[in-house]
Amino acid sequence: MVNPRAYLAEAISTYGLVFFGPLSVILAIASFGEELTTMSVLFISLGHGGAIALMIYAFGHVSGAHINPAVTIPMMITRKIGIADGIGYIISQLIGAVAAAATLKAILPELGAKVNFATQGGPSDLLNNSIGSGFAVEAVLTFFLVTVIFMSAVHKKASPGWHGFTIGGMVFLVHLIGVPLTGASVNPARTFGPALISGFWEFHWLYWAAPIVGGIIAGLIMNYVFVKQAEKEA
Repeated sequence: MVNPRAYLAEAISTYGLVFFGPLSVILAIASFGEELTTMSVLFISLGHGGAIALMIYAFGHVSGAHINPAVTIPMMITRKIGIADGIGYIISQLIGAVAAAATLKAILPELGAKVNFATQGGPSDLLNNSIGSGFAVEAVLTFFLVTVIFMSAVHKKASPGWHGFTIGGMVFLVHLIGVPLTGASVNPARTFGPALISGFWEFHWLYWAAPIVGGIIAGLIMNYVFVKQAEKEA
C-alpha cells in the first residue's frame, strides 16, 4: 500500500496538466484564431509537454507521477503498483482533472465554453474523420509515451534525472503530431475532466479505449522484454 500522499500527488499533478494543457488551447485560439497554425500547435504542445515535465519533477518521487490512467493501468498489469493503489491513482487523476476543468470554466467561462476546454473532437479531416484511423493514432501515440515512461523512469539502467525531460519531450512530440489528427489526448483523464464540465461527450469512448490499449501493449512489451531482464541482471 502506497503512502496516501501519493493519491494527493496524483490529483495535484493531473490538475496541473488539465489546467495548463487546455488553457494553452484556449489561449492559442484567442491569440492565433480557431484554425490550427504552426504557432498554435507549438503553443499547445509546449503547454502540455511543459506541464508534464514539471509535474514529474515535482511529484515523481512521491507517486511516480503517472498523471494518466493509460499509464497506471499498464503499471497495474505489470505489478509495478497494486490493484487497490492503481484504482486510487485513477480516481485521484479523474478528480484532479475535473477540478482543473471546473477552474478553467470559472475563470474563463466564455472562452472555455467556446472550445470545450479541449481539442479532442474526434478524428480530423486529415484522417477523413475515420474512427479506425483516429483509434490507431491515439493507440500508437500512447504506445510510445508509455514506452518512454517504462524505459526512462522504470528501467533500472535508465539515466537518472532525465525522466521528466524525456517524458515531457515525448508529450511535446505527441501533441505536435497528434493535435492536427485527433487532438492528441493519450490520456483519458485529460479528456474526462473537460468533457464532464463542458458536457462534450462526442467520441469520448475513443479517448479512453485507444490510449489504454496502446499503453497496455507498450507496458507489456517494455516490462517483459527490457525491464524484467535488467532487474535479473541487477
